[in-house]
Amino acid sequence: MILVTRLTGTAFAVNPDLLERVESTPDTVLTLIDGTKYLVSESVTEVIGLVRDYRSSIVAGARALREPVPAPEPPAPLPLDESGRPGLHVVPDPHVVTPLRRTDHPVLAKTPEEV
Repeated sequence: MILVTRLTGTAFAVNPDLLERVESTPDTVLTLIDGTKYLVSESVTEVIGLVRDYRSSIVAGARALREPVPAPEPPAPLPLDESGRPGLHVVPDPHVVTPLRRTDHPVLAKTPEEV
């Protein structure tokens, strides 16, 4: 879509693929393929530039889709521990709740006399 301005100053978007012609009479008139006419404040040259920019952006986007995406770099090897194995560690699952034992809790582990 291209953004053009009505003579009243309000902006609106037009699909440039639906433009049949752009003429200066002396106001610039956009005529769509269905016969709809719009008076705009941009000159014929400006409208042509907007359509050219729109179409070139479409071609550039299509070209970007066809270009091959470079392969990502392989990850760095894991550091080895003293036994020569990768230094892996267990990451606890945050969704698994382990029950609290009385001896694990700093207050509950005390006997009633200690409290």
